[in-house]
Amino acid sequence: MTVIDEETPLLRENAKKPKVTPLPWFQFSILLFLQLAEPLTSQVIYPFAPQLIRDLGVTGGNETKVGYYVGIMQSLFFLTQAFTVLHWSRFSDRVGRKPIILIGLSGLSISMYCFGLSRTYWGAVFSRALNGALNGNIGVIKSIVAEITDSTNISRAYAYQPISWSTGSALGPMIGGSLARPAERFPHLFGNNEFLKKYPYFLPCAVPATFSAIAWIVTFIFLKETVKDPISFRELFFPKKSIKDEDLAPTTPSSGSSTVCSDNSDNEEQEGPAKPVTQPSTAAEKPLPLRSLLTWRVIIAAANYASLSLVDIAFRAVQPLFFSTPIHLGGLGLPPSTIGRILSVYGVLNGVFQVFFFAKIHDYWGSKKVFTFGIAAALPLFMLFPVINYLARADGYWTLVWALIGVQTVISIFLSLAYGAIFIFIAAASPNRASLGATNGLSQMTVSVMRAIGPAMANSLFSLSIEHKYLGGYLVYYSLLAVVGASLVLASFLPRKLWTN
Repeated sequence: MTVIDEETPLLRENAKKPKVTPLPWFQFSILLFLQLAEPLTSQVIYPFAPQLIRDLGVTGGNETKVGYYVGIMQSLFFLTQAFTVLHWSRFSDRVGRKPIILIGLSGLSISMYCFGLSRTYWGAVFSRALNGALNGNIGVIKSIVAEITDSTNISRAYAYQPISWSTGSALGPMIGGSLARPAERFPHLFGNNEFLKKYPYFLPCAVPATFSAIAWIVTFIFLKETVKDPISFRELFFPKKSIKDEDLAPTTPSSGSSTVCSDNSDNEEQEGPAKPVTQPSTAAEKPLPLRSLLTWRVIIAAANYASLSLVDIAFRAVQPLFFSTPIHLGGLGLPPSTIGRILSVYGVLNGVFQVFFFAKIHDYWGSKKVFTFGIAAALPLFMLFPVINYLARADGYWTLVWALIGVQTVISIFLSLAYGAIFIFIAAASPNRASLGATNGLSQMTVSVMRAIGPAMANSLFSLSIEHKYLGGYLVYYSLLAVVGASLVLASFLPRKLWTN
């Protein structure tokens, strides 16, 4: 029997599912292609970063200090990105997405060439810092994806997006592990090359640097602008008249136009992907001032994105360091080539899994459950490190050790599921369509801060643990498990159903 009360709607909602809009494949493929530059440039140094620190002699031969210096070098990239990414994203709301992406690709290319030519620790650090400061593409690309999709196909778009990151995560470590120190690895090809003997890490850095240059050309020729009526940089920095805050505020919407709803009502939530990206932009919409972006929905979405990034970057930073550290100090003592292959296997498996299963899992579970499950997957990830080391100490590289490395690699794929879910929350949190770039930029700024803290914190804890044998040398893993627990608490604040404007 159907119960009817004062809360029962007078008109039943149409149960028929809306027709799925096809993805604009040509433009979307360009985005996937140019997005590949980011993981290539970031992941390529992971297999040889510990060895690079040893070669530069900055540790004075003290193996326990390698983690400190690797962490600082990795963290400075994200620290400088944190200071600039919001500005790049806000600029993209005004001057357009395309010019900012071109600047970012130029920064990636130049800084990677500089990194490969660095012969001092501080030269390498400066190159990584330059890389982060000039690159604001990640937030801008997310804005374009939201602008070229709607509520029926946005989850499919985010399912395909990991193709770029996964491909870069597979190729980057493979390139870094295979091409580092080429004069020693391939003496028949490069044994007489004095340049590569002098700069043993230039070749693996030159590959992603050259790819970024090619991506710049493709973007310049083929990528279409998605911001309506962008202004020039000249108008941005030398406006004809002063732009006041009241000029930036959206005008009162007329009947039928999209509105910005209150954050305090539960009635604004509904099933399905983010609505803000589906509504047509109106002429009345303008980018909002920064303070107007600081709503509860933006804050909670950005905070969860930041916590996810802290957990993820801590794992990605500790994993290669664990693999390269000698067994008796708490690691596995693997060479860069083997580390590169292990990280590449993750990249391939993650890409395949995301493409074929993310959209189905998201549509069945919903954004919050997928995000929470992804965070929870980090618990067994960190627990496996001491188990693998214990088994390696007992019997060396036997079958069970490699099997557990494989299990850890597979579980890390589930952690990546959380990214697609939180991207949809961030798109839904934007106060209006014209502020989508700034919303993504604000979120990315918090993420960059966490990613700046993560590698330095995790690698320093790793070195501290093995140097002083805190908790048997496993203090770092107990600490990171506590971080995962705090992230799960924060995830509980996300709404069960997505916000809508």
